[in-house]
Amino acid sequence: MSTTENTMNSAEYVQHHLHHMTVSFGQGGFWTLNLDTLIVSTVLGVLFVGLFYWGARIAVAGTPGKLQNFVEWAIETVDGIAKENFHAENKLLGPLALTIFAWVLLMNAMDLLPVDLLPRITGAMGATYFKSVPTADPSLTFALSISVFLLIIYYNLKSKGIFGLGKEILTSPFGPWLFPLNIAFRVIDELVKPLSLSLRLFGNLFAGELIFILIALLPWWAQWALGSIWAVFHILIIVIQAFVFMMLTIVYLSLAKDKH
Repeated sequence: MSTTENTMNSAEYVQHHLHHMTVSFGQGGFWTLNLDTLIVSTVLGVLFVGLFYWGARIAVAGTPGKLQNFVEWAIETVDGIAKENFHAENKLLGPLALTIFAWVLLMNAMDLLPVDLLPRITGAMGATYFKSVPTADPSLTFALSISVFLLIIYYNLKSKGIFGLGKEILTSPFGPWLFPLNIAFRVIDELVKPLSLSLRLFGNLFAGELIFILIALLPWWAQWALGSIWAVFHILIIVIQAFVFMMLTIVYLSLAKDKH
């Protein structure tokens, strides 16, 4: 911990690391932006796009390099998963699935950095607070899930049309005579999708971040031992949660595309 952090007690230290660097407009509240989440997620997004763009620019047909091999492997693997689970030809889904997986994976991986590293750097530049794990912020996970939810609505309308979708909502699963119950079930079913996407990702990453913060309160010799063990286990969580978010997106869009 830094000199300022050494003057805090344990509760104040935890609260300090769970506080976002924010900017408010007007009276604050809803009109408050978590700047650290925006900065880190944007930088990681640009890093991902730039890396894959560079891999495409230097691609050769004869003897591909390591970066080209990696980019081609990632694209082919994710595109294959998307085609296996989406029952129609779609040029958007493969790139969308790859973007979701890579971006969420990179944001999750920020949890492996020492908890005081980025706060110390930004603190030297005058920022009091800075959280380095964007996916431990519910604002970001809900934004991602709402984007998927809008795509679900789009695919429902594109595949079935307004009248077809209306008929499905009114008659499925209990038939036309129980249409109020059908509507209630459909509303619940659709709302659960973005909630499950956002809360699952946020919950797992917030818990992991909190454990790293608690480990940082221990003596230095215990930090290395327990931190290393938890980091190895947390790598699995980081990868699995990115994969689950991607797979659920594909499955939800596939369900929206299918005519029941």
